[in-house]
Amino acid sequence: MAGYFFFGMGREMDLFAKQDGERTEKLQPLAARMRPSGLDEVVGQDHILGKGKLLRRAIEADRLGSIILYGPPGCGKTSVAEAIAAATRRRFERTSGVLANVAALRALLSAARQRQSSEGVETILFIDEIHHFNKSQQDILLPHVEDGSVTLIGATTHNPFFFINSPLTSRSQVFQLQPLSEEAVMQLVCRSLSDPRGLAGYNVDLDDAALRHLSAVCEGDARRALNALEIAVLTTPPGTDGRVLINRAVIEESVQKKAVVYDHDEDGHHDTVSAFIKSVRGSDPHAAVYWLAKMLYAGEDPRFIARRLVILASEDIGNADPRGLSVAVAAMEAADFVGMPEARIILSQATTYLATAPKSNACYLAIGKALEDVEQGRVLPVPMHLRSASYKGAERLGHKGYQYAHDFEGHYVPQEYIPTSAVYYEPTKEGYEDTIGKRMAYWAELRRKAGAGVPAPKGGEGT
Repeated sequence: MAGYFFFGMGREMDLFAKQDGERTEKLQPLAARMRPSGLDEVVGQDHILGKGKLLRRAIEADRLGSIILYGPPGCGKTSVAEAIAAATRRRFERTSGVLANVAALRALLSAARQRQSSEGVETILFIDEIHHFNKSQQDILLPHVEDGSVTLIGATTHNPFFFINSPLTSRSQVFQLQPLSEEAVMQLVCRSLSDPRGLAGYNVDLDDAALRHLSAVCEGDARRALNALEIAVLTTPPGTDGRVLINRAVIEESVQKKAVVYDHDEDGHHDTVSAFIKSVRGSDPHAAVYWLAKMLYAGEDPRFIARRLVILASEDIGNADPRGLSVAVAAMEAADFVGMPEARIILSQATTYLATAPKSNACYLAIGKALEDVEQGRVLPVPMHLRSASYKGAERLGHKGYQYAHDFEGHYVPQEYIPTSAVYYEPTKEGYEDTIGKRMAYWAELRRKAGAGVPAPKGGEGT
């Protein structure tokens, strides 16, 4: 009887545990319920998980070494980890850089080492948001990764080469995941509407315009798309036919304001600024204004943007359009004086002017070459005739012979200004630099003709 009682109690406990598990699963967000059960359900990362790719081969052979999965939110880092969990014969442990403290981490690592030594069972340790671990916490992982008692899978939205200790990155392969394409997001959304784990029981009709808008507006973030879809379905009453109709208006309301991926001191910031500068340099005002709008929408400091435009005006335009620097400096001062939101107009004017201006990096290259010569030790003495003649005894020291350019025809006189034939500034044929280049060629011809003698001055020698 006692045995029957315990047997029955065990079945009841199993039943209750199963019911609790099912209830917990139903309470999970749609994005969590739709995590892939295997590699074939992972979409959008064929560059690392396509047939024959290194990571897929390692997972399928259960020969995976320590890896770091790096990519934006909602691109599938945790999904890849779950696919690995489903494929591996090793013990799979999960934790998070947000939740785990040092004590919890040490307990996981100690259990893994004990399991390996006593049972011969290897452990894969998945740490989501691993960048939240500080240096000391990351250092705790190192000996266990190094001796193989755990195989680390770290997931991060932050550049691992900046936020994860170099000893860990050097012992791991870094795989960069890309934002999902619109087609990949559409595939996941459609799957969730027909999958029993998802919304199959709600009889949803999602029209094509709504599907396309949802897939586009979420910018490759599958989690955001699925969560918005779930909100739309759960808050939309069914029609008389029992169907839940989701149109574009419902999706727009569910998504609300688009969250721009733009972390102000990390990758989103640097990548967007880079795209902005490269678009201006590449003479595409449409792209430049878009990236400008994204930065402003995300709350970037207008003064930061203006400073970058001032630098670009000299670095990438220079004397091809000398007015570019004036426009950029004026925009910087005006934007600071006016403030947002009107500063956006000023920055747009400067951005479009610089994007459509002729381009030259000749000034940038010139100072680079000259600095390189100075830094490498080729420091040249100032010619005697260029040295100051304004103090007592200068002439006795040989500080004489300078010819005053304004005393000569065209306000130019061929004379040596540096004891080298090095060429630093080479104007292009773009914009005003074409005029500068012709003027420099004219002066060079005068110097060539003056090789046998120096032209006579109009007046006396300058000082």
